[in-house]
Amino acid sequence: MRLELPPLSLGRLTIDTPVVLAPMAGITNTAFRRLCREYGGGLYVSEMVTSRALVERHPESLRIIKHDGDEQVRSVQLYGVDPVTVGQAVRMLVDEDRADHIDLNFGCPVPKVTKRGGGSALPWKTDLFTQIVQTAVREADRGGVPLTIKMRKGIDDDHLTYIEAGKIARDAGVAAVALHGRTAAQFYSGTADWSAIARLREALPDIPVLGNGDIWSAEDAVRMVHETGVDGVVVGRGCQGRPWLFGDLQAAFEGRAERIQPGLADVGEAFYRHAQLLVEYFEDEGKALRDIRKHVAWYFKGYAVGGELRARLAQVNTLDELRGLLDTLDPEAPYPGTDAEGPRGRAGSPKRPALPHRWLESRTMDDAQTRDIAAAELDVSGG
Repeated sequence: MRLELPPLSLGRLTIDTPVVLAPMAGITNTAFRRLCREYGGGLYVSEMVTSRALVERHPESLRIIKHDGDEQVRSVQLYGVDPVTVGQAVRMLVDEDRADHIDLNFGCPVPKVTKRGGGSALPWKTDLFTQIVQTAVREADRGGVPLTIKMRKGIDDDHLTYIEAGKIARDAGVAAVALHGRTAAQFYSGTADWSAIARLREALPDIPVLGNGDIWSAEDAVRMVHETGVDGVVVGRGCQGRPWLFGDLQAAFEGRAERIQPGLADVGEAFYRHAQLLVEYFEDEGKALRDIRKHVAWYFKGYAVGGELRARLAQVNTLDELRGLLDTLDPEAPYPGTDAEGPRGRAGSPKRPALPHRWLESRTMDDAQTRDIAAAELDVSGG
């Protein structure tokens, strides 16, 4: 199935390979973004950063928005629930020339975010959503920086928001809209609803629409484009432990059949490279090696690596120790096929979303909710 998809246009930016790395907290730092870039093209978005923390210049938030010198598009994702603070954060990024592209997070389903009215809970309040997007676009436009949004279908099947939110965002002047085909209640469970992505594509014929959810392979991406008509795809959990997926995606979008199918030795080398890059990022070997531990299961999924070795890899403290363990891997072990592919990470199970008091009773904010929202910015990690 050959795919002829033009480059993705986001304002003045042209993304030759219409693939976006989804921002993932604790994962899409400069180390992982560099690793992905080494395999293929696309738009690589930083981890979500909290607007309030950024405006207050918390050291960790400034680390999150740092980019390597050769990142052609410096892309930052902001989280916020207060229009004034989000506007200040966008202004800071623009005035200080810290970003070439800004994305707003309206898709996070994590309870500590939604219980404060943020992430995937926020588009339900159309007045607040409109204010945030309009303010952010206005500030981004001052520097000619394209601003996009990423969202979910809604809170649950009885409280869907994506079509309305998409139209509000388009009318506010966003450069593109990305939709994860799940509700907040689904978390990452079940199957992404690609038909909803197709409906949004139909409802917004005048701006790029990107699809997200259940893209585990290049073939999945091709199928999503054919089924939904999207202008590009957003890849999250599918690339965890598989940075080479971006090479596969680039090949697919260029109509080439070759795919990267690494043997165990190649996976070990990619894992070691990731650890090295994390040491550079954190400037702290111990912290970097603690961080790489969570990637062990993702990288070696489906490969013949014994439980004892996996456990030791998940306890490494130094690069030397890691090198020694990786040197014990079977250098002849081939790519295991489908066992190494498919879903990775915890999907979670459907759950009733945590929401602010009386959130669903009205589509607009009341005075108490407006007061609470100001305090909510302080409560969420990401800086």
